[in-house]
Amino acid sequence: METLTSAALALAVISAFLLGFGGFRIIIGKSDRAKGALMLGAAAILLANVLIWSL
Repeated sequence: METLTSAALALAVISAFLLGFGGFRIIIGKSDRAKGALMLGAAAILLANVLIWSL
């Protein structure tokens, strides 16, 4: 895999984990559950895209 592709995949995975962490914190904090759920959905989509790109 090329260097730029590997960097893009790594950045996407890091972003997905940060989105997931933030989403859980928002849901647990009960401040705005809809935003937290959207963040978790975005994280899941990002991880699915990384899976597809890496195959």
